[in-house]
Amino acid sequence: MTKAFLACSVELDYRTDNYEYCGLLAPHIRTINNQAAELNLLNNFYHDDECDRFSLVLHHIGDWNEMEKLRMWMLERRKASFTPKHPLVLNGMANLASTYMNQGRWDEAEKLQVEVMEARKEKLGSQHPDALTSMANLASTYRKQGRWDEAEKLEVEVMEARNEKLGLQHPETLTSMANLASTYWNQGRWDEAEKLEVEVIEARKEKLGSQHPDTLTSMANLASTYSYQGRWDECYELVNLNLSYKVTLVTITSLSQTSVEIQVEY
Repeated sequence: MTKAFLACSVELDYRTDNYEYCGLLAPHIRTINNQAAELNLLNNFYHDDECDRFSLVLHHIGDWNEMEKLRMWMLERRKASFTPKHPLVLNGMANLASTYMNQGRWDEAEKLQVEVMEARKEKLGSQHPDALTSMANLASTYRKQGRWDEAEKLEVEVMEARNEKLGLQHPETLTSMANLASTYWNQGRWDEAEKLEVEVIEARKEKLGSQHPDTLTSMANLASTYSYQGRWDECYELVNLNLSYKVTLVTITSLSQTSVEIQVEY
């Protein structure tokens, strides 16, 4: 009964900033997990919805190890109930892979992501939104591994498909463009990175406004590109503009080149 009340109190939205509340809930979730483990009840202890909501809490406070346990339990239960390529099984694999990424376990994340991507391409087609998300997530892992050419290939395919199906100014298309620009940036291809970053800034300014966090992140990325091109006046202009919106230089540096797509699935 306690776990049900706790789960109902959590809004299942990873975009919601409720770190303080999640910090209060987390000790209770750990206690429930430990008691269930002692009684050997874990395999049938949680409903999927409870597991999703508790995973969100642990995600917000960065407790990746406890989160891994929950997602592993959920995946094993789904595998026992459904076929290997059932959407719920693939979603569970994708979510466990994202946890591995947060732990820096790139090889384990990659293995799951490749399996999910190939299954979704086979069942849904390469341009289905779920298949594109899988491709984008695998590209993100490749970037973390420094495998820029492999990341670029996937990112170009995702960007072109989303541009065709959703339009240039759709948020998912813009995220794809920002990710590809980040790869170009890491390859030292400043002019190509700049071109995409300018497009992303202009679209986000138009859709979201100049002071939206996503717009400011885009501006920070472009400022970083200008700095590597030695275009200091343009870099400082963007930095000063960000500062006028009360974003510090430290924040700009930390945000730069961090537009990474990881989609949590249910």
